[in-house]
Amino acid sequence: MSRFALRVEYDGRPFMGWQRQAHGPSVQAGIEEAVFAVTGERTAVHAAGRTDAGVHAMGMRAHVDIAKPIAPFRLMEALNARLRPLPVAVLDACEVAEDWHARFSCVARHYEFRIVSRRAPLTWEAGLAWQVPQVLDADAMGAGAAVLAGRHDFTTFRSAHCQANSPVRTLDRLSVTREADRITVRASARSFLHHQVRSMVGCLALVGMGRWTVDQLAAALAARDRGALGLNAPPDGLFFVGAEYPNG
Repeated sequence: MSRFALRVEYDGRPFMGWQRQAHGPSVQAGIEEAVFAVTGERTAVHAAGRTDAGVHAMGMRAHVDIAKPIAPFRLMEALNARLRPLPVAVLDACEVAEDWHARFSCVARHYEFRIVSRRAPLTWEAGLAWQVPQVLDADAMGAGAAVLAGRHDFTTFRSAHCQANSPVRTLDRLSVTREADRITVRASARSFLHHQVRSMVGCLALVGMGRWTVDQLAAALAARDRGALGLNAPPDGLFFVGAEYPNG
């Protein structure tokens, strides 16, 4: 039995999310079916993160155990052939130690949220960015991001369906940058709560619109109450960018 680490890219729009579900297509199910077509083996594919419906990935890390002898490059090529026409691609594959785990060995996860601040409708970016028609104050959003960075109880920014044992998380990075009418929010942490990134981005957008002050954002964080959340951003602009592991 060999364990293979995969780096996966996908467009989340056709899927109910990463995790296999009974009521719709998932990225996990698509890859597992491709593995079965290549190897004849029914095996689970484990990922670094369970992205929600409509959320995309540029560098999701995953692993799969396969008994059939196969070279990593051959596995990558065969999976990509079987994944068509799904918008999923295995960017690379390598053999790893049997105790390497895409989820539990991960020490950092990185997300990016793309906002387009304009009135004209999105064309090719529809579903790949969140369109906000108002002009956003990126500097104010950056000041709000500084309030959220660090170790906090993020109950306010946690989905009611979140299954994490604790709402306390350490947000290593939360930054806001602007280029013309595009604003990018980047978030890094060892782990995130369900909907945490989308909820933080939604409230940062309220600050950027001038509907909230930075102090109101800080008060929402301190409330530790989901009812204090101002806005949950849609999944459209959210991308899982990458994951880090102790040995690379």
